[in-house]
Amino acid sequence: MIDEDDDTSGSSACITHEVDPAHSGLSLADGVPKHSDVLRWRKAERARLIKERLEMSTSTRKSYSDLIAELLDVAIGDLSGRVVSGYWPFRGEPDLRGWLERLESRGGRCALPVVIETKAPLVFRIWGRGEKLERGVWDIPVPAAGKEVSPDVMIAPIVGYDRDAYRLGYGGGYFDRTLAATPKRPLIIGVGYSQAAMPTIYPELHDIPMDKIVTERGIFIRAAKSGESARNSHDTNGGSYL
Repeated sequence: MIDEDDDTSGSSACITHEVDPAHSGLSLADGVPKHSDVLRWRKAERARLIKERLEMSTSTRKSYSDLIAELLDVAIGDLSGRVVSGYWPFRGEPDLRGWLERLESRGGRCALPVVIETKAPLVFRIWGRGEKLERGVWDIPVPAAGKEVSPDVMIAPIVGYDRDAYRLGYGGGYFDRTLAATPKRPLIIGVGYSQAAMPTIYPELHDIPMDKIVTERGIFIRAAKSGESARNSHDTNGGSYL
């Protein structure tokens, strides 16, 4: 699921996961950053995190992708009769194509997201191994045909994620618009590498948290809030891994 970055330009962030917002030009007057500052800060973080994952070796990305695929089975559970929306890997994202191709043999069905128009929700089309694909927006393959469906499980690639399971995407807002327009909320799983962990993405009103985030380290659950059941936590960002 790909968004295009249309944020205003900003300087690159420095260091690793514990980036000081002030170093990226993020002003925290009264503890609340301005929207324009958040956009600039996110763009800098986005560039940093994508650069880091592209610098991983091909073999490392492959081994991490295999681990993530195994953990998705645990995170989702029984696949019988369920439609799972995936994505076609882009810019160093975990490659789950083999896992998606095996869904049908395990009782599930695979769907892929399609951009019909900019600034509009995504649609999802059923796709299976060997079925025709065509080049969509940003040259990412999408099903040439296929029934439009509403996924039971939505897998969203992440650029970054924080302790509350908010996802930093590519900046175009397609994911959030799609969820906001979905009558029945699916199980939402963010997928990425553990190097993408951040203290916060400074979520705004339109940002929607994931139910779970799966990395090569495990299944990440956001930190418990007041009234929620506590979970066994040993993650340095304040969330927990199962």
